Amino acid sequence: MRYHINRLTGNISAKALFVDAPTVNFRAEASKCSCGGNLNVLKTHPRTVATFEIGQFIAHETELCCQDCKKTHRSKELCELVAPKSRFGFDVMVSVGNSLFLRCRGEKEIQNKLKEQNIPISVREIGYLGKRFIIYLALAHKQCQQRIKQLMALQGGYILHLDGTCEGDSPHLMSALDSISNIVIDNVKLSSENSEQIIPFLNQIKKVYGTPIAAVHDMGKGILKAIKEVFPGIADFICHFHFLKDIGKDLFGFEYATLRKALTTKSTRPKLRKNLKLLTKEIDADAKLAKRRDLYLQQQLKGKVSKGLPAAVAAYTWIHWILDWKRELSGYGFPFDRDHYVFYQRLKIVKKAIETLPARVKKDNRISQLNSILILVLNDRNLKRTVTMLQEKVIIFDQLREAMQIALPEGKKGLNDDGKDVDIKTIKEKVTNFRNSKEVKQAALENVGYKKMLKQIDKYWEKLFADPITVINSPQGEKLIIQPQRTNNILERLFRSIKRAFRKRSGNKTFNRTLKALLSDTPLVQNLKNPEYMKALLNGHSTLEERFAAIDVELVRQELKKINDQQEKIPAAMKKILQTTNLPVKIAKITNAVSA
Repeated sequence: MRYHINRLTGNISAKALFVDAPTVNFRAEASKCSCGGNLNVLKTHPRTVATFEIGQFIAHETELCCQDCKKTHRSKELCELVAPKSRFGFDVMVSVGNSLFLRCRGEKEIQNKLKEQNIPISVREIGYLGKRFIIYLALAHKQCQQRIKQLMALQGGYILHLDGTCEGDSPHLMSALDSISNIVIDNVKLSSENSEQIIPFLNQIKKVYGTPIAAVHDMGKGILKAIKEVFPGIADFICHFHFLKDIGKDLFGFEYATLRKALTTKSTRPKLRKNLKLLTKEIDADAKLAKRRDLYLQQQLKGKVSKGLPAAVAAYTWIHWILDWKRELSGYGFPFDRDHYVFYQRLKIVKKAIETLPARVKKDNRISQLNSILILVLNDRNLKRTVTMLQEKVIIFDQLREAMQIALPEGKKGLNDDGKDVDIKTIKEKVTNFRNSKEVKQAALENVGYKKMLKQIDKYWEKLFADPITVINSPQGEKLIIQPQRTNNILERLFRSIKRAFRKRSGNKTFNRTLKALLSDTPLVQNLKNPEYMKALLNGHSTLEERFAAIDVELVRQELKKINDQQEKIPAAMKKILQTTNLPVKIAKITNAVSA
C-alpha cells in the first residue's frame, strides 16, 4: 500500500496544494507482537519529512512496544517513505543520486529544482544525500552478489577487467568489471597499485564470484603479480592499447621530448600567433587586402583557383594552416598522436612552399618574417637529426599498429577505440611477420630502442593473443564460445565518465581532491544503466526506492561511521595554527629536548 496522503495530492503539485507543511499521522500497523505479546503505546513524536508526493510535511508517528519482549514496532508505511531519523524520503535521495552521478547536475541546480517541488534543502545536504545514495547502492549490490554470480554463470562465467585511476597524490581507485555482462562487480581504494594491496582485493572477488575464465588488464607489475598469485593458470591477457602505448613511449619518447622542448625553447607557436595577430590587424584595416582575402576564401570553398594572392594574405593563410595542426590528430594521445611532430612537418611544408616563390615576393616583409621563424627551427642541425630518428621510429611503430589493427591513424574513435573486428589468428600472424621482418631485425641490431621493443614483444607474447575460450554454461553441458576483448578500454571509459561528470559539476579540471573524497563504490552507479543488473539488484522490488527502503538503516549508519573514521581529519585548532606566519621557526624556539 502506498501511503494514504497520495489521495490528497492527485495531479496537483505539492507546492500549490499546501501553503504550510501539513501534519500526517502514522501508527505502527501491528496489532500483536511476533512473540504473541500485547502492544502498548511507547511514544508519539513529530518529524519533519520531505517527499515528492507531498513536499515537506510533519510526520506524527506513534510507536508501539511489546509488553513481554519489549520489541519496538514502528509504522511500516512511514519506514517505506523515509529512513528512521532521516528527513528526506527515499524518492528524494534516489533523485539526488541520479542527478549527481548519472545526469551530472550540480548541487545548486538540484537545489533549485527541489525547491520548485516544495522541498527546501541545502547544498551540503544534497552532498550528504549523494553519499547516502552510494552507500545504499553498495549495500544493495553486496546483498545481490549471488544473483549477479548466477547471471554471469548463465553467460558462461566472467572475464575480469582490472584497472585503477589516480591523480596527483590521491589514492588509487581500482575497479573490477565483467566485460561479458558489462557489470562493475567490485571497487576499492588503494594507497598504491602494488601486489600486496591488490591481492586482498582479488581474493575478495574470488571468494564471492569464483575464478574468472580470463583476465584483461594493463602491464602494471603489481596487477600482473597479483593475478598470477590469486588466479594461477587462468587465461591472462594484456590490453593491446596499453601494450602499444608503452612500446611507443619507450621507442621514441626521448626524441619526441627533445622536439617538444626545442619548439618550446624557440617559442615557435607564440611567435606565429603574434605574427598572425599583426597580419589580421593589417588586413582588416586595409579594405583592398580584406576584399582579396575574402575573395580567396570564397573561391577556395567553391574549388576555384585563385591568382595574384597578396603576400600578406598568403602569410596569413599559411600561419592559420600551421596552427591548425590538431586537425590531423585522432584523439588517441601520445604515442599514437604526435602533435609536435605533425606541427614540425607543417613548418617544413610551408618552408618548401615559400622557397618556390619569386625572389621579389620572398623579400616582402610579411613573407620574410614568417620565413625567419621557420628557419630558426628547421635549420637547427641537432634537431634535424632528432626528427629524422623520430620519423624512422614512427614508421616502424605504425607498422606494429597496423599489424595489431588498433589505434590506426585513419581511425577517429580516440580513446574509445577497441581495435578493428579482426580475428586473433590474423593479428597474431601479422605481428609474427612484423617481429621477424628483416627491416625490424636489422634495426634492432643497430639501435637499442628497437632491441627493447622486440624484447617487450617477446616478453608479453603469450598474453597478447587471446584465442576464443570454450565454456560450459548449463547443467546440460551446452558449450559457449567467448572471445575476450583486446583492450581494457571498457574500464578506461568508466573512469573517464566519472571524472568528466565530476569536472562538469564542479567546474574544476583537477580531480585530485575529488578522488580523495570519492567513495570507492561510486563506479557502481554505471550499473544502473544495465537492465539485467537492475533486475538482480531490485530482487522483486519495483523501484530503487523500494529496494533501498528494505535495507537495514543500521547497516547504513555503520558504513557512514566507517567512512568518517577513515577520512583524514585535522582538528579545528590545528587548522588555525597552521596559518601562523613562520610557524616552523616559532616551533623550534619553544621546543625543548625531552628524553623519552
